[in-house]
Amino acid sequence: MCSTFTRRAGASSAVRRRRRLLRAQRSGNAIRDARESDLHAIVGIYNAAIPGRLAAADTEPISVESRRGWLRDHDASRHPLWVLERDGRVVGWSSVGAFYGRPAYAATAELSVYVDPAAQRGGAFIFAHNERSVALFRKFGFETWAHLPRVAVLDGVERDLLILGRRVGGT
Repeated sequence: MCSTFTRRAGASSAVRRRRRLLRAQRSGNAIRDARESDLHAIVGIYNAAIPGRLAAADTEPISVESRRGWLRDHDASRHPLWVLERDGRVVGWSSVGAFYGRPAYAATAELSVYVDPAAQRGGAFIFAHNERSVALFRKFGFETWAHLPRVAVLDGVERDLLILGRRVGGT
């Protein structure tokens, strides 16, 4: 899943992170910052999303080597990369990344969430035809901010892309 959101003043990132960790621990899972040693699992989970054409815009698997710089570019304070660990195994990951990388978008971020197929209970990205993911984001207050018709071609089928967003904090 990918979406965008705009950050504004509110609970500190440390407070939000602590709340998230407590919820995860109560459920038997652990959410933590990703490490270099997690990269194989992260790439494997991402690559598993490619064939379903619901989550990833890549049409061919990516390599671990191609993602090393991406992993290093994540900053735990502003653009974190987290993994979800269950029984010592990485079963999902989430990243917050720069949105278009331009100064005017400094308060906006792209959110990606990927879950190992064996641990999924639903879909994974926001192509318009991925109704389960769209419903999940809507459940958490995300709205359609843009609808980009036929911007992707997956297996010869033109697909729409939705940009879903949610203001966080704000005035």
